[in-house]
Amino acid sequence: MENYWVALLWSIIPTIVVTGMFFFILRSIVRADRTERKAYAKVEAEERVKRGMPPVAAPTER
Repeated sequence: MENYWVALLWSIIPTIVVTGMFFFILRSIVRADRTERKAYAKVEAEERVKRGMPPVAAPTER
């Protein structure tokens, strides 16, 4: 019975590790995209002010 549990652990650990890596990679991609969008919006707002254009309305969050 001891070999059964060892085999079970060795078979499930790679799945858990890959799932964890996938989660953290996707999370970092989403955070980077969010940060980049904020930076782009800030630059765009500064350029609109320089040119005397009205500010763009902020998009509503869901």
